Amino acid sequence: MVWQLQEAKQRFSELVRRAIADGPQVVTRRGEAVAVVVGAGDFRELRGDLPDFKDFLLAGPDLDALEIERPADVARSVEL
Repeated sequence: MVWQLQEAKQRFSELVRRAIADGPQVVTRRGEAVAVVVGAGDFRELRGDLPDFKDFLLAGPDLDALEIERPADVARSVEL
């Protein structure tokens, strides 16, 4: 179903109920689609099994295994 933004705001509970029961609900502003409301189950299905950002970073390679050395040179002089 397509909802005008003003109507979606006024009838938000119904919008959410229909998104859960009937599937995605399109919200328009000035005749242009600007948002789609979907139930949480549909969203998880669309999103897939993506890890959250923290888990993504923690799953990266072990950087302690890298041998990274900083040069012992003194920094150059700069006139200010």
